Amino acid sequence: MRITSRGRVLAPIAAIGVMGLALTACSGGPGGGPGSGGGAGEADGKVTVYGTIADTEAELLEESWKTWEEENDIDIVYESSKEFETQISVRAQGGNAPDIAIFPQPGLMGDLATRGYLKEAPESVVSNIDEYWSTDWKAYGTVDDVVYGAPLMASVKGFVWYSPSQFEENGWEVPTTYQELLDLTATIQQSTGEAPWCAGFGSDAATGWPGTDWVEDLVLRQAGADVYDQWVANEIPFTDPQIKEAFEAVGEILKNPDYVNAGFGDVASINTTPFGDPAGALADGTCALHHQASFFDGFITDAGATVAEDGDIWAFVTPSIDGSGNAVTGGGEIVGAFSDDEETVKVQEYLSSPEWANSRVKLGGVISANTGLDPANASSGILTQAIEILQDPETTFRFDASDLMPSAVGAGTFWKGMIDWINGTDTDTVLEQIEAGWPSDG
Repeated sequence: MRITSRGRVLAPIAAIGVMGLALTACSGGPGGGPGSGGGAGEADGKVTVYGTIADTEAELLEESWKTWEEENDIDIVYESSKEFETQISVRAQGGNAPDIAIFPQPGLMGDLATRGYLKEAPESVVSNIDEYWSTDWKAYGTVDDVVYGAPLMASVKGFVWYSPSQFEENGWEVPTTYQELLDLTATIQQSTGEAPWCAGFGSDAATGWPGTDWVEDLVLRQAGADVYDQWVANEIPFTDPQIKEAFEAVGEILKNPDYVNAGFGDVASINTTPFGDPAGALADGTCALHHQASFFDGFITDAGATVAEDGDIWAFVTPSIDGSGNAVTGGGEIVGAFSDDEETVKVQEYLSSPEWANSRVKLGGVISANTGLDPANASSGILTQAIEILQDPETTFRFDASDLMPSAVGAGTFWKGMIDWINGTDTDTVLEQIEAGWPSDG
């Protein structure tokens, strides 16, 4: 659920790439740790790939490499799991790792790398990374100066999805500051008598992650990029007043029963609503506003609505506090390998190439930060807009914080904390519980 690109103002890589990935689990040598599995050195014409990408997106992923499989006589067997974050560690430790894993969190990839389960990226893959990806992207797949993973797809987070025709009919204007967004929310509620926003945190074992995206947006916009970087590195803890301020700002919308959860129920229903379901509520007009990343384009299309500035649904980026410039978060996947046989290496090379990026983007619903990608291949205006945001040198971009944090926090206490918070646990208690998950040094 993630992203970046060349030419943006990015976090200092020494701070994020090292601090965010310097996890505390016992470290082994590069790759080949106990139970590393994957059939290293065994060529059998089949390469197994494991990830979180599911349903229609999984079908498109498999379609993206179909021709290449046939040309190279390699069968790529993809397996999706909604419990990936838990199961990939279990499988690695049990000697049942896939050949390749598609990690949605660099922090989780870094965890397995420091424990000796992942193989170093082969020279040919590193060469692709150096040629087609920015040094910033390269750093997200690097642990202790060793490259383990190559970037895959990307997304820009913080889009607010809405109906242009509904806005026009009611005279509502797209907000240019965060306060205007709050004012718009109040206006919609007062004029319709209904909750404006729909939200869904449900994602099986990953339930809660959409809430972390909200908080990250507000930390970046309210406290600024430097504080964001320090927070990712735990130099500023979750209990810091600046992080609490972001939670409270999000709560002005998500914890207000007058503002959520359009089409689904009360505030508590946010946790039980699957994150993709609000697409249907947007499409049928039940919901006026929804916060989700650029990849939501595909969910809306699947719901039967057109995504265009003059279509059924469009989006604007969550505005900055003062209305000046773009400050956005985003994410992407990192491809790491548990095997180093010749066929696995060939698949890694392909997935890090512009050929694969263009093949997948042409199929719709996603973008990539691969510099060999032709922007004309983007399947919708919103994805073109996302690419433009990534390529704009004036954009302040930060990788999704929870994805950079150690998995015990980013995919652990932070996710769980969002669930507890929506269920009514007070903010101070939630922040203390999240911070308590941060691994101790040593």
